Amino acid sequence: MSHMLRNTVVGLTALVAVSTGPAMAQEQSKLEEVLARGHLIVGTGSTNAPWHFKDEGGNLVGFDIDVAKIVAKGLFGDDTKIEFVQQESDARIPNVTTGKVDITCQFMTVTAERAQQVAVTVPYYREGVGLLTLAGGKLKTYDELKAAGSGATVSVLQNVYAEDMVHAALPEAKVDQYDSVDLIYQALNSGRADAAATDQSSLQWLIVTTPGKYQDAGYGWNPQSYSCAVKRGDQDWLNFVNTALHEAMTGVEFGTYSASFKKWFGVELPPPAIGFPVEFQ
Repeated sequence: MSHMLRNTVVGLTALVAVSTGPAMAQEQSKLEEVLARGHLIVGTGSTNAPWHFKDEGGNLVGFDIDVAKIVAKGLFGDDTKIEFVQQESDARIPNVTTGKVDITCQFMTVTAERAQQVAVTVPYYREGVGLLTLAGGKLKTYDELKAAGSGATVSVLQNVYAEDMVHAALPEAKVDQYDSVDLIYQALNSGRADAAATDQSSLQWLIVTTPGKYQDAGYGWNPQSYSCAVKRGDQDWLNFVNTALHEAMTGVEFGTYSASFKKWFGVELPPPAIGFPVEFQ
């Protein structure tokens, strides 16, 4: 073998060794890691009904909990193979990025800024602001509240955007701000407010848990999407979670998703249409 040919062979051998060595080895997907572990680790909260809270037996329940169980069932065929890590809202992203949890499901609003820090899944709920009124109140519907003009009073949680937010729906209404959610409902109950501006999900939950007391005025605005979050850079894991959630909302697990939706929000979802996938229309 000539000197030049021998050097070429040696060089190619070294190149192959480098390209197939540990530095180039493909990192294991979270999907394989979770399957090998045998259970899913989910970050969520414990104090916000109907999303995540503890029942009388001390068990975590709520819509976020049911969504996480859908992912666990997709992984193992068993929604009990799951470990919940209770976390504050400000830990939702750090616990995913550091690997403390496999996924966060905790009524997280999707924003472009957050999507730079974590990979957000397909949305599993669309939140918005609604107007809660008393079933026996003098102003019960959105049309009645709007027609009342400045004669309508709306209670809302105090923040810098509160007045503008209410006036986007009811431009002439009087806006009373309170420093806790409980107080905005107390204002409604006592007659100091004709409506309470609150999350649509909270509105529906109150209607479900106190039948006959409240009603939805029939108008919603300020939409925002709720999604789970996983660590960036692992497309296999993101694809799996998206598939599990998508098929819960549109396919084989729709019965599970719709039963949870009815339980927590009191809404009977129409079944997905058979035929051409509505997602592409």
